[in-house]
Amino acid sequence: MSLSSPHRQRERPPARTRTVPGPPRDTPSPSTAPFGRLFLRRLFLRLKPADREVLWLYLLTRAGIWITAYCTGWLFADDRQARHAASFFSPWQRWDWWHYLHIAQDGYFPGGSGPWISGWDNREAFFPGFPFVLRAVHTVVPSWPAAGALISLVAGGVAVLALARIARLHLPQDNAGQRAALFFLLSPCAVFLAAGYTEALFLALALPAWLAAQRLNWPLAAVLTCLATTVRVSGLFLAAALAVHFLVTARTPAHWRRLPWLTLPALPPLLYSWYLQTHTGDWMAWKHAEERGWYRDFHAPWEAWQNTWHAAFGHSQSTGYALMSQAELLTMLVGIGLCGLLLRQRRWPEAVYIGLSLWALGTSYWYTSIPRATLLWWPLWTGLAAWSLRNARIQTAYLVVAAPLMTVFAVTFLSGRWAG
Repeated sequence: MSLSSPHRQRERPPARTRTVPGPPRDTPSPSTAPFGRLFLRRLFLRLKPADREVLWLYLLTRAGIWITAYCTGWLFADDRQARHAASFFSPWQRWDWWHYLHIAQDGYFPGGSGPWISGWDNREAFFPGFPFVLRAVHTVVPSWPAAGALISLVAGGVAVLALARIARLHLPQDNAGQRAALFFLLSPCAVFLAAGYTEALFLALALPAWLAAQRLNWPLAAVLTCLATTVRVSGLFLAAALAVHFLVTARTPAHWRRLPWLTLPALPPLLYSWYLQTHTGDWMAWKHAEERGWYRDFHAPWEAWQNTWHAAFGHSQSTGYALMSQAELLTMLVGIGLCGLLLRQRRWPEAVYIGLSLWALGTSYWYTSIPRATLLWWPLWTGLAAWSLRNARIQTAYLVVAAPLMTVFAVTFLSGRWAG
């Protein structure tokens, strides 16, 4: 057959190899990208724009506090002749931190020691929630102070988001949540939200619990409040507020069937008291430790006011303690005014929470740690946000007063000169 024969089959051209463009060499594939970074990025993008603004505000204020801590370590070294500053986390290891650390490391009664020995540190006054979390995080983070700072950083972010959502739930303005978060994060004692203390962890449980209660999700509210009571006794005040809110909102039989959930927050304090009783023979050992170490034995409210007034203006204390006593008195007046306003507005659950807090703080020998306690008063921050939205000058006045006070409180705490 000739080559020109029409019956010859035409030869096919060689098959082409189709190339699929791959990712650029300088871009990591999804399989090799760090899982943690991808998770955080996706979590951040899933938040609403208002929540992202609040988180950016939170991170900016954290950076400001960390910068203050770094500068304080150089300016206020314990040794005035030092040529090198202490470690970055050294300024955060102050006061209550040592109690949490010792509990996390050794437990409550190491080697059979306890309140029956001389020089006992009264560590049983501190509830076990934060030391337990600290010990758990330490299994991943080798540095104890870094583990404490990480707990407060994450918990503080959760708390500020919950506070912003509570504000947006009650206030119609779009920037209500950001405004409440601003007042909260620039409050004078906001430094404690960054320290290895219980405030941030407590709020990370208490504020979502209150948000769940506002949405009538009682099982979630009860579980979160139960966890909050492992951190601070203030969780019982929150449980009382939830009970009042339940009674105010109860309308249907299905609602009342959720009533047993409200007994759950009492379980951790009962278990902790039972644990202390087995080691000390005292069901109220945590309360008696507070009395021994911090003069929290019961006194009539007017006696506590008089003793604090004498410490503030009677020239019986050093200037640092006198100034802190003055701050205690001022904050007590703020709390009483807040409670009165809540009662006037018939916000019974919040009034119960603030009222119980004031009663616990205002019936000791003298006032102690009331400025710190304002961090737990979420109606104060939402109320300031509402007030500032009605009057634009309130925000400016607050920032002018609170910003320098926050700096003073932060420096005195981080330098070890805290007197309250």
